[in-house]
This record gives sequence, structure tokens and C-alpha cells, in this order.
Amino acid sequence: MSTHPGPAAAGADLARLALDFHHTHQLLDPAAQGMQTWEVRITAAGTPVGSLTAVRGLYWKSDNLRERMADEPSFPALVASQLLDEEGRFTYEFEEFMESASSVLVVDGLQLEEAFADPVVVAVVVAAVIDRLTDNYFAVVLPGLDACTDAGSALLAEAGRLLSAREFSDELQIIDNALAAPEEAAQRVRRHLRSLARHGQPTAWDEGDEEGDGWDEDGEEDEELTARTAAVLRGALEELSEQIWQDVAAVGDAPLRRGQGRVLGSLPPVTFGQDQKWRRQMARCFDDLAADLAETGTVRPLCTGEEMALHLGIDRAKSLTRNRPRLVAETVEGLSEDRRDFDWDWCSTVLFEDHDVLMLFDASLDGIEDRGNEINQALGLANLAAADWFEPFRPRQARDPDRGFRHS
Repeated sequence: MSTHPGPAAAGADLARLALDFHHTHQLLDPAAQGMQTWEVRITAAGTPVGSLTAVRGLYWKSDNLRERMADEPSFPALVASQLLDEEGRFTYEFEEFMESASSVLVVDGLQLEEAFADPVVVAVVVAAVIDRLTDNYFAVVLPGLDACTDAGSALLAEAGRLLSAREFSDELQIIDNALAAPEEAAQRVRRHLRSLARHGQPTAWDEGDEEGDGWDEDGEEDEELTARTAAVLRGALEELSEQIWQDVAAVGDAPLRRGQGRVLGSLPPVTFGQDQKWRRQMARCFDDLAADLAETGTVRPLCTGEEMALHLGIDRAKSLTRNRPRLVAETVEGLSEDRRDFDWDWCSTVLFEDHDVLMLFDASLDGIEDRGNEINQALGLANLAAADWFEPFRPRQARDPDRGFRHS
């Protein structure tokens, strides 16, 4: 294991990192009621590359949580001495420090092969452990600078900083799960790890980094979809196409309200009063994008309607990869894997020239689609009015007007 935390080594298989949680609970052992020790094994492509220990101290199930934790190895014992008094109650200082906590999760004992010894990798591992073993009423305790006795604890300390942990003492830093900042930080480190995995090489950590950079190592914009990403995105667009055509048949020219139908009611409110002709054109946007993916394996929206269809398609594709793994496996069967597969944040960044159309969901910007709106003119916004959604951004990119409709 590296003694100096740094960028993950080039070629480290970050895309296939996985965690194996192991805990044995003795049903009739009273010592097992108030505290659980989880061994978390870290693997890459099925090969062990590290591990850590997560100790769950359940205050409400313990007779005296301080005594129980003090009976464990050094770091949980140190945590107990600082957070709990001799009667097993949380100290005044700890209760003042936290929003609300009824239990603690102590993370230590990190061992990690040098190729993966990156604070970002460790931060994502810790975030996954937090998701698995806690709720909003946990204090997650990591080593502070003065508790760093080896490279593993130093990596955990740096991971805590990336996850918005706050310093409780020189030896302890704590993540308060009741606050929003740690979850926002967890999303940020996950995005950065996806970027590392997609590029397959180290990149500098920047706390302001909100998305993957969308550029390859030669500085050229990387817009190529992987085969598996394209297949799932095409499936998502085809699914939405079926749903919106059902909406068109059911609604006709009638005005809509938010949430009505499967797709039409999820569009911005400026579209709710459009007629059936407009809705058929919107439905065709999904068909055109799906056809582009089938023909070329890539996609680029050519009008505002297609931008909205692609935003919805990416959201649906993201949902499929999270919630329908069997369907996704069937969709990509026979296609080669790539470390960049299913990077939907990257798709949202790179496949669009801008995200202006999403401003139409913001009620505070009501009326921004009007051609005469001063904000619209000052920002150079165009084609946001529903009547302009199907005007091509560039005349040379106009689709064949005689291509017809998939549904007549």
C-alpha cells in the first residue's frame, strides 16, 4: 500500500470496483446487540484489492455503548472516549456538534493496493459504505490528521475531507448524515471517479469539478458513445416513443396539466396548450433520435424538441441502468464492454450545445421563451417558444420533411 495518497495508477480497473459486505451476527450473544463489525472487502474485476472495517455503534440497543466500543481495537475505543461519557451517554460537546444522531459508524482499518490508493477512490468506497450501513441519524467517524498512523488512515482522513466531514477534534472528523453537504460531496466524488474510470488515467482533483470534462487526453472533444451506452439510450428513446404516441392518441387537442399522460405531462408547462399536430411532431423527435442511434451509433439533437427528447431519453436510460439490470443485460447482450459504458452525466454534458431548454422548467423564469423577453434577448436564447421547437438550429441540418411519421 502506498504511503503517499495520490492519483490512481494508470490502467487500474476503476470501472469494475465492487464491495463485498461481511458481517456475522450471533443471535443470542448480548455483545452483538449494540455493536456490529462489518468487514468490507474491495475487489476489482473480482480480484481482492483491499478492505476496511466499519463498526456500527447502536446507541439505542446498547447497555453502555462507550464500554462496548472501548472493548474494540484502538480507533473505535478512541471514538468512544471522545463522544460518550462514562455512563454511555453522548457528551454535551457531541450533541452540540450534531444535528441529530442516535448511532455512530466508525470507519477505519483501510488496506488498499497501491494502484487504487487514491483519496477519490476511497471517498467513493466510504460513501457506498455510508449508504449501505446508515440512515439520516448516524454520525460517521473517520480519522483526523493526528490519528493517521499509517497510509490507510491518511487516505481515510483525506476521503473525509472530500466528503465534507467536519473536524470534531485533532483525532476525529465526523460526517453528519442529517446535513445536505455530505450527500452533495458524495455525488461529486462519484462523478470524478466515473471520469477517472472513463479516461483510464489520472486527472487532477478539483472540488469545483461538477461534471466529467468531456475531453480526451489529446484535448479533443470526445463525443463517441460506447456501443452499450448507445443501445440502452436507443431502448430508452423507443420506450418513450411508444408512451408519447399513446399520449397523443389519448389526449388529442385537449389542454394538459402537469403529470398527465406518460410523457406529454412531463414536458415544460409552455407546451401544455399545444394541439395534436404539435404533439405528433414532438413524438417524432423521439423516433428520429432512436433512428439516428440505430443507423450511426451516435446522436445529436437538431432542434429544441429533439433536445428535450434527448434529455428525457438520458434520464430514462439512467433509470433503466439503476432499476432494470436484467432488461439492460438483454439489451447489450453480445456488445463489448467499455470503461465508459453508461456514463449518463457525461452524455448530458457532451451531447448538447447547451441546456437552455431546461430553463423552461424553472417557474421563476416564466415567460423567458417569449421572443420579446429582455432576458431572452440579452442571453441570446432562441427557439424556446413551443411554436419554434421543431425549427432546425441550422438550415443544413434540417431533416427530410417527407420522412413521415412512424404512427399515422
